[in-house]
Amino acid sequence: MTLTVGIDIGSLATKVVVLKDNDILDYKIERSRHSFKKRSAEIVEELLNAHGLQMKNVDKVLGTGYGRHSIKDIFGEPPVTEITAHAKGVHYFLPSVHTVIDMGGQDTKVIILGKKGKVLDFQMNDKCAAGTGRFLEVMAKTLEIDLESMGEMDAKHTTEITISSTCTVFAESEVISLIASGASKPNIIHGIHKAIASRVNGMVRRMGVVEDVAFCGGVAKNDGMIRALESELGTQLHIAKDPQITGAVGSAVIARERLT
Repeated sequence: MTLTVGIDIGSLATKVVVLKDNDILDYKIERSRHSFKKRSAEIVEELLNAHGLQMKNVDKVLGTGYGRHSIKDIFGEPPVTEITAHAKGVHYFLPSVHTVIDMGGQDTKVIILGKKGKVLDFQMNDKCAAGTGRFLEVMAKTLEIDLESMGEMDAKHTTEITISSTCTVFAESEVISLIASGASKPNIIHGIHKAIASRVNGMVRRMGVVEDVAFCGGVAKNDGMIRALESELGTQLHIAKDPQITGAVGSAVIARERLT
């Protein structure tokens, strides 16, 4: 039996996955904190203890994500890039996929995969919050709604609204103006999702769509965002069972590969 752990420390959420041989034994997702190092080690211990295991039973731990360098000195392994980790994680869940759209808290990535989840090409939007989870958080706060309810509210839209700006600051001003004009929240949310989908579609088209296409990251739990992207791309998106843990799963898979 091999036991590997993947830790994906994102700007908004920390994900930890324990892989037993090639099966997911357990995982946990929680809001990222300032103490990346301390909390990551605690989560690993909690997951292991739940199955009667200890750190001495773990063969290798590998980190990725925004805070990956902060845990290198704990587990003694050089971290893996987010691109490589997400590619491996998506391939683990969805081996037929060749185009990956990963929408995280701080950036959006489009990755083209070859055989066995090998990265052939990628593009990243990491200079602006537009088209990311942070953008949606700002919009949800402006609308005074829970972030988790955006997908459900989008389904109730009755009119097409266009959010013309992809800049977070200007888009927020647009949303405030729409609220003042009496536009309904479902219609505004639908417009927000369309604006993000249009921006991501531009990234995908520049890379070239290779079927099948997967959508992962925390935003992939938003049904409204899924519908908007499918409409823009003109194709059905493949979603992993839990699209938020693909990076952590990929790290655990790579850790297992390093053992051999």
